[in-house]
Amino acid sequence: MQYMFMCCFDEKAWTRMPDEDKESIMREYGELMQVLARRGSLCGSGKLRSSAAATTVRMRNGKPVLTDGPFAETREQLGGYHLVECRDLEEAISIATRFPTLPAGGAIEVRPLEPLPETRTSAGE
Repeated sequence: MQYMFMCCFDEKAWTRMPDEDKESIMREYGELMQVLARRGSLCGSGKLRSSAAATTVRMRNGKPVLTDGPFAETREQLGGYHLVECRDLEEAISIATRFPTLPAGGAIEVRPLEPLPETRTSAGE
């Protein structure tokens, strides 16, 4: 089963953190992703730009309404994601405990993906 690991961290705390601490955290993330990739478990991964670069899309009266910034005002923002194949939730939580932003005050939301229904990719199939 695939699990999404959503990495949340206070962006203001990140900007105040010394560069060597940020570099160490990012190096540890890279090492963890390499381990997962070698195992064949890593399905995708990415670091997001700051929440200030976000655009939230909603529908009002059938028309899209765009808002600059994130949907919710929270202390922690989504900073990155990792999609990993895991045996079960226990393995997913074990992996999440290895994320290097946890000791620095971050949070990792672990959520299983819902399988998508089979769809046809082209006409006539």
